[in-house]
Amino acid sequence: MRYTGPQCRLCRREGTKLFLKGTRCLTEKCAIDRRQYPPGQHGQAAGRGRKMSEYAKQLREKQKVKRMYGLSESQFRNTYSGASRLPGVKGTNLLVALETRLDNIVYRMGFASSRRGARQLVGHGHVEVNGRKVDIPSYRVVPGQEVRVTPKDREQLSVKLSQEHASRGAPVSWLSIDTDNAAGRLLELPTRDAIPVNAQEQLIVELYSK
Repeated sequence: MRYTGPQCRLCRREGTKLFLKGTRCLTEKCAIDRRQYPPGQHGQAAGRGRKMSEYAKQLREKQKVKRMYGLSESQFRNTYSGASRLPGVKGTNLLVALETRLDNIVYRMGFASSRRGARQLVGHGHVEVNGRKVDIPSYRVVPGQEVRVTPKDREQLSVKLSQEHASRGAPVSWLSIDTDNAAGRLLELPTRDAIPVNAQEQLIVELYSK
């Protein structure tokens, strides 16, 4: 089941920005900047003098990455299972699989201010892949495919505002973006160094390998 509660609570629980609230995460209103401790009645005292076990570290890392991409437990586990069967480094394969989801591509291209917003944009039928409407957020984009907001929807206020405030950092090198036409293309599968995600994916591999 996907979490539907307060988004900022998740960032505080993981102790880092997951960028779940779009541009709000870049302002002084960001909850984790104002309250740098876990949520809950005993949040400020949590963790004092306690050392996390290896299992706890692995679990927290998995939860962090899962929540960052907005997946349910079963979706994340299935994504890992598929990635682990591919040749190469399992942790890197997992991040590549997450990054090439259609909702994440739409987010990376700046057509939505958060992955949650990108998932809604895709789910409501406002996105095309190679000219064909795709409404499945988990759709895997492959190199060479063009992703664009449908012509009739690219003037939506939410899309325009997202493009105007696409200030999450420099565009990733493996995407080409045509801002004027709300379109872009996946040039190649990203390498680990090209994925701007602060994660220790090897801990997730260790957790699922038990």
